[in-house]
Amino acid sequence: MSRRMSQCFLLILFGIITGSFSVPWNMTVSPLVSVWRGEDAVLSCSFTHPRQQDYSGKITVKWGARDSKSEPFLQCSVKNDSTGGLGDCSIPGLRYSLDGNPRQGVLSLLIRTVQLSDNGAYYCRVELDWQRWSSSAFEKETNLQVTVKPQILNFSVVEVNSSSDSATRRLQCEVEGNPLPTITWLSGSTPLSADQVQTSESSPYQVTSSVPYPEEQPVFTCRAESVLGVAERRYPASKTLLITLTVCGIIVLLLLTGFIIYCLKLRARTETPPEYGNTDRVEADVSPVYENNEVVENHRLQCSEGPAGGGVEPQLYYAVTLHCSPSSQHASFQNSTQPHEDTGIVYSLLNDQQ
Repeated sequence: MSRRMSQCFLLILFGIITGSFSVPWNMTVSPLVSVWRGEDAVLSCSFTHPRQQDYSGKITVKWGARDSKSEPFLQCSVKNDSTGGLGDCSIPGLRYSLDGNPRQGVLSLLIRTVQLSDNGAYYCRVELDWQRWSSSAFEKETNLQVTVKPQILNFSVVEVNSSSDSATRRLQCEVEGNPLPTITWLSGSTPLSADQVQTSESSPYQVTSSVPYPEEQPVFTCRAESVLGVAERRYPASKTLLITLTVCGIIVLLLLTGFIIYCLKLRARTETPPEYGNTDRVEADVSPVYENNEVVENHRLQCSEGPAGGGVEPQLYYAVTLHCSPSSQHASFQNSTQPHEDTGIVYSLLNDQQ
Protein backbone atom coordinates (compact mmCIF):
# COMPACT_ATOMS: atom_id res chain seq x y z
CA MET A 1 0.00 0.00 0.00
CA SER A 2 2.79 2.39 0.84
CA ARG A 3 4.42 1.59 -2.48
CA ARG A 4 1.31 2.62 -4.42
CA MET A 5 1.08 5.82 -2.47
CA SER A 6 4.69 6.60 -3.27
CA GLN A 7 4.03 6.07 -7.02
CA CYS A 8 1.00 8.31 -6.91
CA PHE A 9 2.92 10.98 -5.05
CA LEU A 10 5.74 10.87 -7.61
CA LEU A 11 3.25 11.08 -10.49
CA ILE A 12 1.51 14.09 -8.95
CA LEU A 13 4.86 15.74 -8.26
CA PHE A 14 5.99 15.21 -11.87
CA GLY A 15 2.73 16.67 -13.14
CA ILE A 16 3.14 19.73 -10.98
CA ILE A 17 6.74 20.26 -12.10
CA THR A 18 6.10 19.84 -15.81
CA GLY A 19 2.66 21.38 -15.77
CA SER A 20 1.44 18.66 -18.14
CA PHE A 21 -1.87 18.40 -16.31
CA SER A 22 -2.76 22.05 -16.88
CA VAL A 23 -1.87 23.12 -20.45
CA PRO A 24 -0.89 20.62 -23.15
CA TRP A 25 1.48 21.33 -26.05
CA ASN A 26 -0.32 22.78 -29.06
CA MET A 27 0.68 24.35 -32.40
CA THR A 28 -1.60 26.00 -34.95
CA VAL A 29 -0.72 26.83 -38.57
CA SER A 30 -2.63 27.82 -41.69
CA PRO A 31 -2.92 24.77 -43.97
CA LEU A 32 -2.70 26.88 -47.16
CA VAL A 33 -1.76 30.50 -47.80
CA SER A 34 -2.40 31.86 -51.31
CA VAL A 35 -0.94 35.19 -52.53
CA TRP A 36 -0.22 36.83 -55.88
CA ARG A 37 3.30 36.94 -57.19
CA GLY A 38 5.08 40.13 -56.09
CA GLU A 39 3.09 40.54 -52.87
CA ASP A 40 4.18 39.82 -49.27
CA ALA A 41 3.09 36.57 -47.66
CA VAL A 42 2.62 35.74 -43.96
CA LEU A 43 2.59 32.06 -42.95
CA SER A 44 0.89 32.04 -39.58
CA CYS A 45 2.16 29.80 -36.78
CA SER A 46 1.44 29.94 -33.04
CA PHE A 47 2.05 27.59 -30.11
CA THR A 48 1.34 27.04 -26.42
CA HIS A 49 3.20 24.84 -23.92
CA PRO A 50 2.65 23.70 -20.32
CA ARG A 51 5.02 26.25 -18.76
CA GLN A 52 3.83 29.22 -20.76
CA GLN A 53 3.45 31.49 -17.71
CA ASP A 54 6.58 30.72 -15.67
CA TYR A 55 9.09 29.57 -18.28
CA SER A 56 12.10 31.91 -18.43
CA GLY A 57 14.42 29.88 -20.63
CA LYS A 58 15.24 30.20 -24.31
CA ILE A 59 12.72 29.80 -27.14
CA THR A 60 14.24 28.65 -30.43
CA VAL A 61 12.28 29.12 -33.66
CA LYS A 62 13.08 27.24 -36.87
CA TRP A 63 11.54 27.48 -40.32
CA GLY A 64 12.32 24.90 -43.00
CA ALA A 65 11.09 24.37 -46.57
CA ARG A 66 10.29 21.49 -48.92
CA ASP A 67 11.33 18.78 -46.42
CA SER A 68 10.94 18.62 -42.65
CA LYS A 69 14.41 17.09 -42.31
CA SER A 70 16.14 19.82 -44.32
CA GLU A 71 18.28 22.47 -42.69
CA PRO A 72 16.20 25.51 -41.58
CA PHE A 73 16.61 28.62 -43.72
CA LEU A 74 15.52 30.79 -40.75
CA GLN A 75 16.51 30.18 -37.13
CA CYS A 76 16.58 32.52 -34.14
CA SER A 77 16.35 32.39 -30.35
CA VAL A 78 14.93 34.69 -27.69
CA LYS A 79 14.88 34.45 -23.89
CA ASN A 80 11.39 34.17 -22.47
CA ASP A 81 11.41 37.18 -20.15
CA SER A 82 9.88 40.62 -20.36
CA THR A 83 13.08 42.65 -20.06
CA GLY A 84 15.19 41.55 -23.02
CA GLY A 85 14.73 42.38 -26.70
CA LEU A 86 13.93 40.02 -29.53
CA GLY A 87 17.56 39.85 -30.68
CA ASP A 88 18.10 38.12 -33.99
CA CYS A 89 14.38 37.29 -34.16
CA SER A 90 13.68 40.91 -35.07
CA ILE A 91 15.95 42.03 -37.92
CA PRO A 92 14.16 44.40 -40.32
CA GLY A 93 14.69 44.45 -44.07
CA LEU A 94 15.34 40.72 -44.53
CA ARG A 95 13.39 38.79 -47.13
CA TYR A 96 12.58 36.09 -44.56
CA SER A 97 11.80 37.26 -41.02
CA LEU A 98 9.50 36.54 -38.09
CA ASP A 99 6.18 38.34 -37.99
CA GLY A 100 5.39 38.05 -34.30
CA ASN A 101 6.78 37.72 -30.77
CA PRO A 102 7.86 34.21 -29.68
CA ARG A 103 7.30 35.20 -26.01
CA GLN A 104 3.62 35.53 -26.88
CA GLY A 105 3.65 32.23 -28.76
CA VAL A 106 3.62 33.81 -32.25
CA LEU A 107 6.13 32.33 -34.71
CA SER A 108 4.66 33.49 -38.04
CA LEU A 109 6.95 33.79 -41.08
CA LEU A 110 7.02 36.90 -43.31
CA ILE A 111 8.21 36.49 -46.92
CA ARG A 112 8.59 39.73 -48.87
CA THR A 113 7.85 39.95 -52.61
CA VAL A 114 7.10 36.28 -53.18
CA GLN A 115 8.09 34.60 -56.45
CA LEU A 116 7.16 31.30 -58.04
CA SER A 117 10.30 29.76 -56.54
CA ASP A 118 8.77 30.34 -53.06
CA ASN A 119 5.84 28.08 -53.88
CA GLY A 120 5.63 24.89 -51.78
CA ALA A 121 5.59 23.44 -48.27
CA TYR A 122 7.05 25.10 -45.14
CA TYR A 123 7.62 23.71 -41.63
CA CYS A 124 7.25 25.65 -38.39
CA ARG A 125 9.22 24.26 -35.43
CA VAL A 126 9.79 25.42 -31.83
CA GLU A 127 12.22 24.17 -29.19
CA LEU A 128 12.60 24.99 -25.50
CA ASP A 129 15.67 24.66 -23.27
CA TRP A 130 14.28 22.23 -20.75
CA GLN A 131 13.50 19.59 -23.36
CA ARG A 132 14.31 19.03 -27.04
CA TRP A 133 11.28 17.84 -28.92
CA SER A 134 11.28 15.97 -32.25
CA SER A 135 7.66 14.90 -32.29
CA SER A 136 5.43 16.24 -35.10
CA ALA A 137 3.23 17.77 -32.38
CA PHE A 138 5.73 20.63 -32.11
CA GLU A 139 6.43 20.93 -35.79
CA LYS A 140 3.68 21.46 -38.32
CA GLU A 141 3.47 21.92 -42.06
CA THR A 142 1.91 24.83 -43.92
CA ASN A 143 1.77 25.48 -47.68
CA LEU A 144 2.33 28.61 -49.73
CA GLN A 145 0.69 28.93 -53.13
CA VAL A 146 1.99 31.77 -55.31
CA THR A 147 -0.69 32.48 -57.89
CA VAL A 148 0.08 33.89 -61.34
CA LYS A 149 -2.42 34.68 -64.09
CA PRO A 150 -1.76 33.10 -67.50
CA GLN A 151 0.88 35.03 -69.44
CA ILE A 152 2.26 34.44 -72.94
CA LEU A 153 6.03 34.84 -72.64
CA ASN A 154 6.96 34.24 -76.28
CA PHE A 155 5.05 33.72 -79.52
CA SER A 156 7.11 33.27 -82.70
CA VAL A 157 7.96 31.07 -85.67
CA VAL A 158 10.87 28.66 -85.13
CA GLU A 159 12.77 26.32 -87.44
CA VAL A 160 12.63 22.69 -86.31
CA ASN A 161 14.79 19.91 -87.82
CA SER A 162 12.73 16.92 -88.85
CA SER A 163 13.80 13.31 -89.28
CA SER A 164 14.46 13.90 -92.99
CA ASP A 165 17.11 16.53 -92.17
CA SER A 166 14.88 19.25 -93.56
CA ALA A 167 13.84 22.17 -91.43
CA THR A 168 10.15 22.75 -90.89
CA ARG A 169 8.52 25.89 -89.61
CA ARG A 170 6.41 25.75 -86.47
CA LEU A 171 4.57 28.46 -84.60
CA GLN A 172 5.61 28.21 -80.93
CA CYS A 173 3.81 29.62 -77.89
CA GLU A 174 5.44 29.74 -74.41
CA VAL A 175 3.02 30.26 -71.51
CA GLU A 176 3.49 30.81 -67.76
CA GLY A 177 1.05 30.64 -64.86
CA ASN A 178 0.16 29.01 -61.55
CA PRO A 179 -1.93 26.94 -61.66
CA LEU A 180 -0.47 25.79 -64.97
CA PRO A 181 -2.62 27.02 -67.88
CA THR A 182 -3.97 24.90 -70.71
CA ILE A 183 -3.26 25.96 -74.31
CA THR A 184 -5.78 26.03 -77.15
CA TRP A 185 -4.88 26.77 -80.78
CA LEU A 186 -7.32 28.50 -83.12
CA SER A 187 -7.24 29.09 -86.86
CA GLY A 188 -9.71 31.94 -87.23
CA SER A 189 -12.41 30.72 -84.85
CA THR A 190 -11.85 27.00 -85.45
CA PRO A 191 -9.78 24.97 -82.94
CA LEU A 192 -6.91 22.97 -84.42
CA SER A 193 -6.97 19.20 -84.12
CA ALA A 194 -4.93 17.58 -81.33
CA ASP A 195 -2.65 15.71 -83.78
CA GLN A 196 -1.25 19.05 -85.02
CA VAL A 197 -0.32 20.29 -81.55
CA GLN A 198 2.89 19.44 -79.65
CA THR A 199 2.93 20.44 -75.97
CA SER A 200 5.59 20.02 -73.26
CA GLU A 201 6.11 21.38 -69.74
CA SER A 202 9.40 23.24 -69.44
CA SER A 203 8.89 23.83 -65.67
CA PRO A 204 6.14 23.36 -63.07
CA TYR A 205 4.81 26.78 -64.04
CA GLN A 206 5.63 27.00 -67.77
CA VAL A 207 4.33 25.10 -70.78
CA THR A 208 5.41 25.27 -74.44
CA SER A 209 3.15 24.38 -77.36
CA SER A 210 3.66 24.53 -81.14
CA VAL A 211 1.79 23.85 -84.40
CA PRO A 212 2.96 23.59 -88.05
CA TYR A 213 3.07 26.96 -89.79
CA PRO A 214 2.57 26.69 -93.58
CA GLU A 215 4.01 28.98 -96.24
CA GLU A 216 0.73 30.78 -96.86
CA GLN A 217 1.02 32.21 -93.35
CA PRO A 218 -2.53 31.98 -91.99
CA VAL A 219 -3.58 33.80 -88.83
CA PHE A 220 -3.29 31.57 -85.74
CA THR A 221 -4.32 32.34 -82.15
CA CYS A 222 -2.66 30.91 -79.02
CA ARG A 223 -5.03 30.97 -76.03
CA ALA A 224 -3.89 30.17 -72.46
CA GLU A 225 -6.57 29.52 -69.83
CA SER A 226 -6.75 28.77 -66.12
CA VAL A 227 -9.12 29.43 -63.25
CA LEU A 228 -7.45 32.84 -62.82
CA GLY A 229 -8.10 34.16 -66.33
CA VAL A 230 -7.37 33.97 -70.06
CA ALA A 231 -4.49 35.30 -72.18
CA GLU A 232 -4.30 35.07 -75.98
CA ARG A 233 -2.21 36.39 -78.86
CA ARG A 234 -2.48 36.31 -82.64
CA TYR A 235 0.19 35.70 -85.25
CA PRO A 236 0.79 37.65 -87.41
CA ALA A 237 -0.07 40.42 -84.97
CA SER A 238 -3.10 42.57 -85.79
CA LYS A 239 -2.36 46.02 -87.22
CA THR A 240 -5.43 47.55 -85.60
CA LEU A 241 -3.52 48.70 -82.54
CA LEU A 242 -0.75 50.26 -84.67
CA ILE A 243 -3.29 52.15 -86.80
CA THR A 244 -5.12 53.40 -83.69
CA LEU A 245 -1.90 54.68 -82.11
CA THR A 246 -0.89 56.42 -85.35
CA VAL A 247 -4.24 58.22 -85.68
CA CYS A 248 -4.15 59.31 -82.04
CA GLY A 249 -0.61 60.64 -82.50
CA ILE A 250 -1.63 62.71 -85.53
CA ILE A 251 -4.61 64.20 -83.66
CA VAL A 252 -2.44 65.16 -80.70
CA LEU A 253 0.12 66.75 -83.04
CA LEU A 254 -2.56 68.83 -84.80
CA LEU A 255 -4.00 70.03 -81.50
CA LEU A 256 -0.56 70.98 -80.24
CA THR A 257 0.23 72.90 -83.46
CA GLY A 258 -3.06 74.84 -83.25
CA PHE A 259 -2.39 75.74 -79.64
CA ILE A 260 1.11 77.05 -80.48
CA ILE A 261 -0.25 79.20 -83.35
CA TYR A 262 -2.96 80.64 -81.08
CA CYS A 263 -0.38 81.53 -78.41
CA LEU A 264 1.86 83.26 -80.99
CA LYS A 265 -1.04 85.36 -82.31
CA LEU A 266 -2.09 86.33 -78.80
CA ARG A 267 1.45 87.37 -77.95
CA ALA A 268 1.74 89.47 -81.13
CA ARG A 269 -1.41 91.38 -80.21
CA THR A 270 -0.21 92.19 -76.72
CA GLU A 271 3.20 93.44 -77.97
CA THR A 272 1.86 95.92 -80.68
CA PRO A 273 3.52 99.44 -80.26
CA PRO A 274 1.20 102.18 -78.96
CA GLU A 275 1.84 104.59 -81.89
CA TYR A 276 0.50 101.93 -84.31
CA GLY A 277 -2.03 100.07 -82.35
CA ASN A 278 -3.53 102.57 -79.88
CA THR A 279 -5.19 105.51 -81.69
CA ASP A 280 -7.28 106.48 -78.68
CA ARG A 281 -4.25 107.85 -76.88
CA VAL A 282 -3.26 110.03 -79.85
CA GLU A 283 -6.74 111.45 -80.08
CA ALA A 284 -6.70 112.15 -76.36
CA ASP A 285 -3.40 114.00 -76.72
CA VAL A 286 -4.62 116.05 -79.69
CA SER A 287 -7.84 117.34 -78.18
CA PRO A 288 -6.26 119.92 -75.76
CA VAL A 289 -4.46 121.57 -78.69
CA TYR A 290 -7.64 122.83 -80.23
CA GLU A 291 -8.62 124.40 -76.92
CA ASN A 292 -5.24 126.17 -76.75
CA ASN A 293 -5.70 127.44 -80.32
CA GLU A 294 -8.97 129.08 -79.32
CA VAL A 295 -7.25 130.77 -76.39
CA VAL A 296 -4.49 132.09 -78.66
CA GLU A 297 -7.00 133.34 -81.20
CA ASN A 298 -8.94 135.22 -78.54
CA HIS A 299 -5.76 136.72 -77.15
CA ARG A 300 -4.72 137.82 -80.64
CA LEU A 301 -8.04 139.55 -81.24
CA GLN A 302 -7.78 141.42 -78.00
CA CYS A 303 -4.23 142.57 -78.64
CA SER A 304 -4.99 143.65 -82.26
CA GLU A 305 -7.07 146.59 -81.16
CA GLY A 306 -4.98 149.75 -81.65
CA PRO A 307 -4.42 152.48 -79.12
CA ALA A 308 -6.71 155.46 -78.78
CA GLY A 309 -4.41 157.75 -80.66
CA GLY A 310 -4.50 155.51 -83.70
CA GLY A 311 -0.84 154.86 -83.49
CA VAL A 312 0.63 151.62 -84.55
CA GLU A 313 2.16 149.54 -81.85
CA PRO A 314 3.87 146.23 -82.20
CA GLN A 315 1.55 143.32 -81.35
CA LEU A 316 2.56 140.14 -79.60
CA TYR A 317 1.08 136.77 -80.53
CA TYR A 318 1.52 133.26 -79.30
CA ALA A 319 1.71 130.18 -81.48
CA VAL A 320 1.13 126.59 -80.32
CA THR A 321 2.84 123.56 -81.86
CA LEU A 322 1.62 119.99 -81.16
CA HIS A 323 4.21 117.19 -81.12
CA CYS A 324 2.17 114.04 -81.89
CA SER A 325 4.90 111.86 -83.28
CA PRO A 326 8.28 112.15 -84.97
CA SER A 327 6.51 112.17 -88.33
CA SER A 328 3.95 114.86 -87.42
CA GLN A 329 4.15 118.31 -88.97
CA HIS A 330 4.44 121.28 -86.62
CA ALA A 331 1.66 123.84 -86.68
CA SER A 332 3.08 127.32 -86.17
CA PHE A 333 2.48 130.84 -87.03
CA GLN A 334 4.77 132.82 -89.30
CA ASN A 335 7.80 134.86 -88.10
CA SER A 336 8.07 132.92 -84.78
CA THR A 337 10.86 133.90 -82.46
CA GLN A 338 12.17 132.74 -79.07
CA PRO A 339 10.41 129.31 -78.90
CA HIS A 340 9.96 127.60 -75.53
CA GLU A 341 8.51 124.19 -74.69
CA ASP A 342 6.04 123.28 -71.98
CA THR A 343 4.69 119.72 -71.63
CA GLY A 344 4.56 118.92 -75.32
CA ILE A 345 3.25 122.34 -76.49
CA VAL A 346 5.61 124.96 -78.00
CA TYR A 347 4.75 128.62 -77.56
CA SER A 348 6.31 131.14 -80.00
CA LEU A 349 6.31 134.93 -79.66
CA LEU A 350 5.22 136.68 -82.83
CA ASN A 351 5.95 140.31 -83.67
CA ASP A 352 3.36 141.82 -85.95
CA GLN A 353 3.75 145.42 -87.01
CA GLN A 354 1.17 147.01 -89.13
